[in-house]
Amino acid sequence: MKIIICGAGQVGWQIARHLAGERNDVTVVDNNPDLVRRATDTLDVQGVAGFASYPDVLDRAGARDAEMIIAATHSDEVNMVTCQVAHSVFGINRKIARLRSQSYLDAIYSDLYRRDHMPIDVVISPEKEVATAALQRLSAPATFDTEVFMDGGAQLLGITLDEDCPVLNTPLRQLTDLFSTLRAVVVGVRRDGTLFAPEPKDQLFAGDDCYVFAHRDDISRTMEIFGKKTSSQDRVVLVGGGNVGLDVALAMEGGTRRIRAKVIEKNRICAERAAEALERTIVLNGDGLDAALLAEAGISRADAMLAVTDDDKTNMLACVRAKAEGCDYVIALINDPTLVPLMTPLGIDAYINPRATTVSSILRHIRHGRVRSVYSIGDAEAEVIEAEVLSTSPIAGRKINEIEFPEGALVGAIKKGSKVIRPMGDTRIDEGDVIAVFTLTKDVEQLEQLMQVSIDFF
Repeated sequence: MKIIICGAGQVGWQIARHLAGERNDVTVVDNNPDLVRRATDTLDVQGVAGFASYPDVLDRAGARDAEMIIAATHSDEVNMVTCQVAHSVFGINRKIARLRSQSYLDAIYSDLYRRDHMPIDVVISPEKEVATAALQRLSAPATFDTEVFMDGGAQLLGITLDEDCPVLNTPLRQLTDLFSTLRAVVVGVRRDGTLFAPEPKDQLFAGDDCYVFAHRDDISRTMEIFGKKTSSQDRVVLVGGGNVGLDVALAMEGGTRRIRAKVIEKNRICAERAAEALERTIVLNGDGLDAALLAEAGISRADAMLAVTDDDKTNMLACVRAKAEGCDYVIALINDPTLVPLMTPLGIDAYINPRATTVSSILRHIRHGRVRSVYSIGDAEAEVIEAEVLSTSPIAGRKINEIEFPEGALVGAIKKGSKVIRPMGDTRIDEGDVIAVFTLTKDVEQLEQLMQVSIDFF
């Protein structure tokens, strides 16, 4: 399939890497020649330097033969015009645009994206994706990462193991025997900065970051077994009242559970805008690093603090200060992945990577074969792929222990009909089953070949 990706930044690069790995004909367009060169040097893609909204640039990129275009530049307007040109001039069938401005995302203006107006098939909002990720983190305290699969029937939990974790130094095989009724599987472990798929003989050690697939009814028990307490987040402080912070606060106000939230925003105009939009949430105008202001917001009594300003270092320092003032659980918005190793030493419980959430969101809307969901882990270190098993797949009708999965891949959950089950060695995978597989990036292509995921967009 011929696909054009406009924007060669981190999001565009990650999408290009994923699609090129599936042997698509990918062309990357960016007005920065250095970014285009980086993409062509590191990926099996073609590159065109120029403004993506210019018809002649899209023509050079092969738009006449393209079947999909993904507009992910830093400009909303360029992304929108690019989709319009792709539709009106070249007749490209599928158009995805990343849009940031809240005005473009207002539901009352949704008619703007009809085919006879501004023909965009899928609109991705990084801010809304980050807000959703933040709410998921708050719903699963004591985890550093979480994502829902199997229509909510299973959840991926990122858990950092502490010194008092009850299952340290226990082989995973033995854990399965000890907790035979627990519907949970350890699918990934990050140790000393290296992520790997564990084997049954492997043990878990203090400091390990574990990725665990758990049935939704067994999440609390899973957390307890790994030494984590589950608690409700009734009092939350938000540092940052911009688009992300406002979206999170609005979602809290509109939720079924009563959450008492307070927002701290440094910019007076943004603070006033947030105060006007929110009904029950208190908005404080000031610096989120100010100890006196944090005290006024009740940080010592807060169940959680979420720092979502547009500055990574401010978010990290706000989390550190909140911890020092007595807040139990802190989450930081981090754009720079090189800062992630500092999270644990600084005592920051969880982080959100906007690029990873945006990439995962775009990949979800690019349906290849029977793939239902794709979730990017870390800095594109691994992925979780949820897919329906086709009758033509080599794994259909075989037991898990009979299938030669790649070394870096582990099945986390299987859905048979409406029932989500824990995969065992003798579990038979049948046609129509939905499986969720954790796989290191280097093994994605081999896994998709094994599952015979045909390219069938939309």
